[in-house]
Amino acid sequence: MHQASATTDLLFVFMLAAFLGFQLIKRVSPLLHSPLMSLTNAIAAVVIVGAITITGAADATPLAKTLGFIAVTAATINAVSGLLITDRMLKMFRRKGE
Repeated sequence: MHQASATTDLLFVFMLAAFLGFQLIKRVSPLLHSPLMSLTNAIAAVVIVGAITITGAADATPLAKTLGFIAVTAATINAVSGLLITDRMLKMFRRKGE
């Protein structure tokens, strides 16, 4: 029974975080999208480090290694694409001679 309670608590926290994150992103001014993208790139970098740490642990289960690999892959794609989008947005503000 204790395991089900912990799983329910984690599911509740995930659903609450997803809802609040969606509401926050929905209300962001277009002027703040570039700084917000930079912040999400920093968060993705933290996720990559955490996933590598968990995946590389000596006592990691096959499930933890699989989920860690998926997390590293998804966060890396997110960080790289975020940097490319930010660079593209910043190029729009450059003068022709630069």
